[in-house]
Amino acid sequence: MIKGFKEFILRGNVIDLAVAVVIGAAFTAVVNSIVSSIINPLIEIFWKPAEDGTIGFPVQGFWGEVVFPVGDLLNAVIAFLAVALVVYFVFVHPMNVMKQRAAAKAGIDKEPQESQLPTEQEILVQIRDLLQQQQSGTAPKP
Repeated sequence: MIKGFKEFILRGNVIDLAVAVVIGAAFTAVVNSIVSSIINPLIEIFWKPAEDGTIGFPVQGFWGEVVFPVGDLLNAVIAFLAVALVVYFVFVHPMNVMKQRAAAKAGIDKEPQESQLPTEQEILVQIRDLLQQQQSGTAPKP
């Protein structure tokens, strides 16, 4: 059980995932700071903040004015897109390029070329030949 856990932990993708999570969490603080100091003032140009600083659409309700916090939603969306963009271009894309280069260096094709794949007719001929060999009792040819 411990051996299996050790193999799981030492896999490259688990370590890469852990690094991406830590860097993503650290970068989230930077993005939140940028959004609150640059994006929020830009949003406030178009929407007047409520008394409590919430940016959104004020609607008169039964017991007074209610503000739908559109600013919070925009902040969350922008922060998510920024973090996802950085994680993709800093971690995922370079890792994929490295894997492709390593596979090309090793001479491994990800997918066989269409010319290398047998056609449906060739597969059916092979099946027929194997069935005939089984019925006649001869050993199949390699």
